[in-house]
Amino acid sequence: MSVMVKESPISEKDMIAQAETALADISRVRDGVGRVIFGQEVVVERTLVALLAGGHALLVGVPGLAKTKLVETLGVVLGLDSRRIQFTPDLMPSDILGSEVMEQDEAGKRSFRFISGPIFAQLLMADEINRASPRTQSALLQAMQEYHVTIAGIRHDLPAPFHVLATQNPLEQEGTYPLPEAQLDRFLMQVDILYPEIEAERRILLETTGIEDAKAQNVLQPARLREIQTLIRRMPVPESVVDAILKLVRSARPGQDNAETDKHVAWGPGPRASQALTLCARARALYDGRLAPSVDDIRALAEPVLQHRMALTFAARAEGTTVRDVVAKLAKGI
Repeated sequence: MSVMVKESPISEKDMIAQAETALADISRVRDGVGRVIFGQEVVVERTLVALLAGGHALLVGVPGLAKTKLVETLGVVLGLDSRRIQFTPDLMPSDILGSEVMEQDEAGKRSFRFISGPIFAQLLMADEINRASPRTQSALLQAMQEYHVTIAGIRHDLPAPFHVLATQNPLEQEGTYPLPEAQLDRFLMQVDILYPEIEAERRILLETTGIEDAKAQNVLQPARLREIQTLIRRMPVPESVVDAILKLVRSARPGQDNAETDKHVAWGPGPRASQALTLCARARALYDGRLAPSVDDIRALAEPVLQHRMALTFAARAEGTTVRDVVAKLAKGI
């Protein structure tokens, strides 16, 4: 019989001391990423918040906006074992998860040996995930949720920490398999990557077309990242922030006496969205140098956390309304 051991509560003094140390570590991570990724401060912030909160993120942007470079840089800076999978329609689940092979020893005895796939990494880049078949997508997304894979009835745990940063190109939809709404919910955030500002693009031109490019440097270890993730889960959340999260998420669901939502939204976010907002608000507060989240964190995170967890009605789409428009109006009301 297993015995549950209740974790002793951490004192306020220890919490503050741990948070201050974490702030210094996060600051070094930000600087390390900033030496390679120019501009895109919001994208870097949201992606790092998703990792600090212990989740996965979906990066959506047109080609050439440094999505791959961002993931590679994060892997080096955070000290994570990172791998990349280029998704194609003919990619099979075994190409990702791994498979068993039969081997024969010197005595002629045959046995199976498991050869792990690229998913056995601490940071996995799933490039153009919507180009893989639904079967392959499901295999990846199931592993993202359960943190293990089962091959021939044998469970194989994934390394810890384990994060997936998947990319999608919003332009080319021919030959793609859009992720089902229920599976999109596996991602803590959807981070939209837009074109850089002119000064950031000027710096990109000057610093990436010479003989030497800026190289990322490791500043953190995986064990330390896990410690920060545990600290974030211990951070207190004010009652006002909890109320704001509940108000925002519930107002995004039809049938909750919100005329705008009833008019435009076909279905809204579930309780997992509330969980994601709570975790990400804590992570964003620590990322910003604060020891507790505020309502402003909820407003800032409303779009990346909610937009892939909602669907608009046909009439709303016909009018040109977007999920971003709906979420922005709801966020102003909290």
